[in-house]
Amino acid sequence: MRLSAYSLPLAGLAGAVLITGCATTVPPADLTQTPGPPQQSQALISGTNTPGSPVPVVRYGRYTLTELVAEPGQRDLMKQVVDITIPPSLDSTVGDAMRHVLQRSGYRLCEGSQAVMLYALPLPAAHLRLGPMVLRDALLTLAGPAWDMAVDETSRQVCFKHAVAPATTTAEATAVDSLEGIDRVDNPEVQQ
Repeated sequence: MRLSAYSLPLAGLAGAVLITGCATTVPPADLTQTPGPPQQSQALISGTNTPGSPVPVVRYGRYTLTELVAEPGQRDLMKQVVDITIPPSLDSTVGDAMRHVLQRSGYRLCEGSQAVMLYALPLPAAHLRLGPMVLRDALLTLAGPAWDMAVDETSRQVCFKHAVAPATTTAEATAVDSLEGIDRVDNPEVQQ
């Protein structure tokens, strides 16, 4: 391979440009200004903050300020975020899934007479993976709309009872009757 006559001077010129590009000059500091104390964040020690008051912070590193307040899920344990995968087994029940969700939450299930029926129900496949969602929503999802949840914060127990069924209104009854009429017309096999 033969190098052209211009290769060596071009390589030298490129090297010189690279070397001079890396060299920088620092402008002289203005000696008339005196350096002041470094800026520091003020951390408040008070436990309560009113709206408009500064939030207590601590500095971690050069660019990171962290607020000194509890997360919502730490104050109200039912607001903690859970992302749960229920271990699949052939005989998983709703009670097993609820115990698994509550495992490290600080709560436990209460064993009421009404709740035994709920806990014995088979776990739907759609509930094998829950989250990310708050703990309250995960438990209500597992229970379904037919159950009301009551939380005893003193003993940290979660209880379930049958939801009060609203009385059937005439509009709902009319809608059911009209659907039955549609089935009879659309399906010729149904005896009229």
